[in-house]
Amino acid sequence: MEKIGTVYLVGAGPGDPDLLTVRAARLIERAEILVHDGLIEPAVLALAPLSAKRISVAKRRAHHTLPQEDICALLVREALAGRDVVRLKGGDPFVFGRGGEEAEACRAAGVPVSVVPGISAANGAAAATQIALTHRDAASVVSFVAGQCKGLSDQDWAGLAGKGRTLVIYMGVKTAPAIAEKLMGDGLAPDMPLAIIENACRPQMRVLRGPLAALPDLVERERVQSPALIVIGEVTAREDSALATIALEAQQ
Repeated sequence: MEKIGTVYLVGAGPGDPDLLTVRAARLIERAEILVHDGLIEPAVLALAPLSAKRISVAKRRAHHTLPQEDICALLVREALAGRDVVRLKGGDPFVFGRGGEEAEACRAAGVPVSVVPGISAANGAAAATQIALTHRDAASVVSFVAGQCKGLSDQDWAGLAGKGRTLVIYMGVKTAPAIAEKLMGDGLAPDMPLAIIENACRPQMRVLRGPLAALPDLVERERVQSPALIVIGEVTAREDSALATIALEAQQ
């Protein structure tokens, strides 16, 4: 019986190679084939051997190098040919990383699959900016949503944001006007504080703050680019997180 390779779904964390898990670093360092997202930092990719085959499957809004079904087929094909594959994803594979779809495709084809968790973009951004997503005095609930999904206006976000709650929105830059309109239409106060964290855990990180009503103007005026997270809630206005922003600006 011919050898079947293993597909490793590896979380690369939010950008800084120092935030890789030990297991993730070890897998990258001995990778034979590296299938990676477009937002993986070059310093992370540089950990792989020069001999490793690097395949970019970069995704951008309205443009994919490979459709998701083709990515799944690529992973399965390489593994069935007897090669171990390191599938490197930004953040964590199972937090808006489509890791579930890729794991299902591998299992359906009889390919062994192993998941290596990573520090999610939300966790990394919270640590870098010292914005505590939960806090005894400000929030006991935190929710993660995708701001780029089809049918955004029809989704039910009731109760996800407001007093005592933190809402973290992934992929929400392009849909910021619709997000602000949706949340205020659902009753969230226009002056609810928020923070936009651009390029979290990278040297060029920016933290922008303002009220919910100003979200579209803030994104447009500051020309915010992905990757960026929008964090909405009282935790973003606490003095301890504000001090972190001042410190970050002083370093730039």
